[in-house]
Amino acid sequence: MNLEEFKSKHKLLKEWSYELKPIVKGYNMRTLYVNVGDLTIKEKPVSQLMKDKFVGGKGFGLKLLWDATKPDTKWNDPDNEIVINTGPICGITQYSGTGKSLVVAISPQTDIPIDSNVGGYFGPFMKFSGFDSMELQGKATDEVIVYIDGVNGKVEIFDGKNLPIDSHVLGEELHTIFANDDKDKMNVSVVAAGTAADHSLIGMLNFTFYDMKRKVVRLKQAGRGGLGTVLRDKKILAVVAKVPGVKGNLNNVVDLEPIMERGKRFNKEMRELDDSQCQMRKIGTAHLTHIMNDYDLFPTNNFKFGSSPDAIKVHANVYKERFTQNVPDGCWIGCNMSCAKGVDNYELRTGPYKGSKVIVDGPEYETAASLGSCAGIFDPDFTIEANFYCDTYGICTISWGTILGFVMECYENGILNDDRTGGVKLNFGNSDGAMEILHQLARGEGFGIIAGLGVHQMKKLFAGKGWGDAQFLQDIGMENKGLEYSQYVSKESLAQQGGYAMTNKGPQHDEAWLIFMDMVNNQIPTFEKKAEALYYFPMFRTWFGLQGLCKLPWNDVEPADNHLQAEPGKVPEHVDNYITIYKAVTGLELDKDSMIVQSERVYQFQRTFNIRRGYGLRVNDAQPYRAAGPVTVEEYESRHERYDKQMMEKIGIDPAGKSSAEKVAITRKFREEQYEKLLDAVYFRRGWTPNGVPTIERLKAIGMDLPEVLEVVSDKQ
Repeated sequence: MNLEEFKSKHKLLKEWSYELKPIVKGYNMRTLYVNVGDLTIKEKPVSQLMKDKFVGGKGFGLKLLWDATKPDTKWNDPDNEIVINTGPICGITQYSGTGKSLVVAISPQTDIPIDSNVGGYFGPFMKFSGFDSMELQGKATDEVIVYIDGVNGKVEIFDGKNLPIDSHVLGEELHTIFANDDKDKMNVSVVAAGTAADHSLIGMLNFTFYDMKRKVVRLKQAGRGGLGTVLRDKKILAVVAKVPGVKGNLNNVVDLEPIMERGKRFNKEMRELDDSQCQMRKIGTAHLTHIMNDYDLFPTNNFKFGSSPDAIKVHANVYKERFTQNVPDGCWIGCNMSCAKGVDNYELRTGPYKGSKVIVDGPEYETAASLGSCAGIFDPDFTIEANFYCDTYGICTISWGTILGFVMECYENGILNDDRTGGVKLNFGNSDGAMEILHQLARGEGFGIIAGLGVHQMKKLFAGKGWGDAQFLQDIGMENKGLEYSQYVSKESLAQQGGYAMTNKGPQHDEAWLIFMDMVNNQIPTFEKKAEALYYFPMFRTWFGLQGLCKLPWNDVEPADNHLQAEPGKVPEHVDNYITIYKAVTGLELDKDSMIVQSERVYQFQRTFNIRRGYGLRVNDAQPYRAAGPVTVEEYESRHERYDKQMMEKIGIDPAGKSSAEKVAITRKFREEQYEKLLDAVYFRRGWTPNGVPTIERLKAIGMDLPEVLEVVSDKQ
């Protein structure tokens, strides 16, 4: 179907024209507002205050969402928004990892703002069409498609009835419809979810890009927090953006030369160092599978263990053999990290697309662990196929894998049984049962719908029905704030426990990944040093989300002399690259200290946003005990030498003569006390009260003392 045929079959519901203008120093200084309920389309100016205080990206998204919603707005209220955002650096092609979008909404899982970082071409294309951010609000009566025509300066809303929903099919169709020919498909990008997002709280968004080498549409995911569920609740089938093409300096930067120089320097590092470091160009983030297993960090059987003898079956080299090699695998133009690996011509064995040969985008490490070891499954074919179906169905692979681990442990403990699962056997390692409930979820039937509620809701459901002990369910349910844990075992890293449970949005590793600094290298041994790390790294990593950057080029390849630097964990040369690029794009001054202030303003604002919604306090930073230590005797005894040694050396109690149950209780008391001490230290460093509320003094010191912010925190001081 071409565009004319599409228009003949799909009613144009609303058309709005706007003036195409060049970007100036990385900014359009306007946002796009679309209400699919009343068909309002308009542009809104970006104020100087918004630019100064919120910078871009996630900052813009949080500010727009705050202004659009009330403290009690529910995720499925028409007023909830999906806000897609870029940053000033987003879209440049001279440095790797500069094509990221940041998506923000009130989460169906957490009831607080969720933000998710995603690749693909949509964000840059939206920006090149004239908008720094896009707000999607309201609820349509029937399926709609929103089209940003950056070629002609129009935004159109079409009815989207009778089109496929699953992302891999819909993406191909919409690229064909809106492109003039095959070459022009590269100038189109689509945002969509899938059929399982209709029936779950864990739906995610796919952002497409056209792979010219393979001549297929590929998918990148805004995975966390149920963003796809919000899109489908609004009856938005897809959002499409098209541009006339991408050329060298669409951001109209102040000084292109230093950007090009830093880009060449980074590309040289990739060429010369990647093979001896992380092999991102050959394996992507899946290079971590055996490394995490070697360090007892590979989540196995619902995070019960950190390693398995079966992990050899999913060694990074196994995925390396599956991934197509020597192809440009960047998810944005000019990215030489090339880590968006894919399995080509994979023949599906199950489900509605059985027998089809498809490209599978990934698996990345998180998916290799979640749709694998976390469920006790060490079969790369299951992982690859489940990866594909999660993507096209619009389901977060991280959440789904952690859900699988939880329901499988419940099944093995009698909390679930064949009657309660509709006859589906869900013991650890049962790949057939795991695949069946995924397909059930997409069909909107059976136990799949219950699993699609997520761990937080299932804990309440199972305890409420009297199926299991509420405390045990709380202990093994790997979620915090309603969001499922991402795939690293944090039991032996107190700092990483904080890096998960003290996050603003829930336990996602993109705020702080401190396991090696803390557990392996012992670089942050004291509470004060842990607190400093849990101040600096979340603030620094927030900066990527303000700018439209990918974090992987920061530390997944490092300069050869990085280990000689005073603070190698910060990769100071790459930090300097980012400062140089920001100044060259915007013409604004920045140094490593003011970079952190930029981020902290937005970080403290997000914490305040949580408080505004009735969360964001110390009680909300509590972690499930399995994140901190062994819940069961089985867990303790599997690592008894380690735990007995720690009991003697760290707790000061001789384990001799004590039962395993007694030792579990002693260990638990100590570790829970340690976490509370960490909370105190981190809160103090972040400028929060002992209850986790940003102090007025801290907000004034960083320039985030906006009246609406002070109004929220004043009552909680």
